[in-house]
Amino acid sequence: METAGLVKVFGDTRAVDGVDLRVPAGVVYGILGPNGAGKTTTIRMLATLLRPDSGTARVFGHDVVREPDAVRSRVSLTGQFASVDENLTGTENLVMLARLLGHSWAGAKARAAELLEAFDLTEAAGRHARTYSGGMRRRLDIAASIVVTPDLIFLDEPTAGLDPRSRNQVWEIVRALVAAGTTVLLTTQYLDEADQLADRIAVIDHGRVIAEGTSGELKSSVGSGAVHVRLADAGRRGEAEQVLAKTLDAAVHLESDPVALSARVSDPERVAHALAELSRAGVAVTEFSLGQPSLDEVFLALTGRPAEATDTAEKGAA
Repeated sequence: METAGLVKVFGDTRAVDGVDLRVPAGVVYGILGPNGAGKTTTIRMLATLLRPDSGTARVFGHDVVREPDAVRSRVSLTGQFASVDENLTGTENLVMLARLLGHSWAGAKARAAELLEAFDLTEAAGRHARTYSGGMRRRLDIAASIVVTPDLIFLDEPTAGLDPRSRNQVWEIVRALVAAGTTVLLTTQYLDEADQLADRIAVIDHGRVIAEGTSGELKSSVGSGAVHVRLADAGRRGEAEQVLAKTLDAAVHLESDPVALSARVSDPERVAHALAELSRAGVAVTEFSLGQPSLDEVFLALTGRPAEATDTAEKGAA
């Protein structure tokens, strides 16, 4: 898949502002960015659901504007929200789709049973989808997307709102799809998800690709190491932030974990001094590490804000 100068405008908002992508076959390609960055709009254009205002996009050599049917015959899309029919059972959902896609009755039932077993839904097969948990609905939704195995599947934030166990199950499904030969284009705002799954990652912000590469390349692009510190007492984090900022002469990032802090460092020798200053201040440290920056720190360095920051522009546009 390849795009050049892809643009989509909604009113005064340039939701996608000149996106260039090149995705090889047989990989997980991650598009990383916060809500409103332009990820979903990009996916919808590539899946032929939206017409680009300018630029070009080709999927398996087919132009998404001039040859939409050829593109649709080779791709599948799973959106941010489960699209299964809640009034049908798991089996009925998959059988219906299989029939619509050309399977015989016997073939449709066999394919439904195969997918339900593969996605650990056999016990719930006879229940209405409205009784499924969020993770079960998401698994059923992905199963529906591969009733006929696509060459390319778009997964638009497939784990949004899921608990950790369900997220891990979806990750295993993604890995299995790629192992079977399907290319996966994955959008996510979860940095650990991109780190775990994607062979290459494009970072999008305000409708533009601001960085692209492997996870390691993106981390190296920041140009410095990172120190990660965990405290014994979350109540001392403000004090620890001040001590680290002063001794490291660097901005300190407060992690989502209330006892965790991190900072980029250009001089590793300063880390020992910083730890000594924390001890002198009576701030107990339970764990620390020095290494490559995380994707979270890369995103912060690239955009000036953490990846979980929210922008409502695209929500209104979509």
